[in-house]
Amino acid sequence: MARRNPAEIATGAVVLLIAAGFLGYAVAHTGRSTVSGYTLSARFDHIDGLAVGSDVRLAGVKVGIVDATSIDPATYQAVVTMDLENRVKLPKDSSAEVTSDGLLGGKYLALSPGGDEQMIPAGGQITITQGSVSLEQLLGKFIFSVTDMVNAQKQGAQNQGAQNQGAAGQPPKPAAPQ
Repeated sequence: MARRNPAEIATGAVVLLIAAGFLGYAVAHTGRSTVSGYTLSARFDHIDGLAVGSDVRLAGVKVGIVDATSIDPATYQAVVTMDLENRVKLPKDSSAEVTSDGLLGGKYLALSPGGDEQMIPAGGQITITQGSVSLEQLLGKFIFSVTDMVNAQKQGAQNQGAQNQGAAGQPPKPAAPQ
């Protein structure tokens, strides 16, 4: 076994220390942090794309994180539990909406404060909710509606042509002036 030069050992140790420093920095600054505050819940029909650790935002500012998601076996609704900062107090008529961060961005929970004077207590529930909107479903509805419209126009044109041909011996009616 060959003996190692002390300079090689020192260089290897320095490289390992630098790598450990980068790893520590990356873990500390991932953008995911625990929020020390209070917990609220909300029920949704759909939470497609919303995951544990997703942001909870109020007026576009991160004020919490999604702590857990589950399904209520009685109502088949998705139950989202969120941790909010203590400084954020929400009125009882506040609402929550699953929305996306742009066309291809991730999902987050957007809160809209209400105007009630009473606040939701810790452990309480936001009752006014709107689930996520699926871009695929919207595109599918649009495509089918356009297809139905085109088919209806073709059918109308065929019916008009049959009426014009059905009037035996009469010349076709001129188009109405526009």
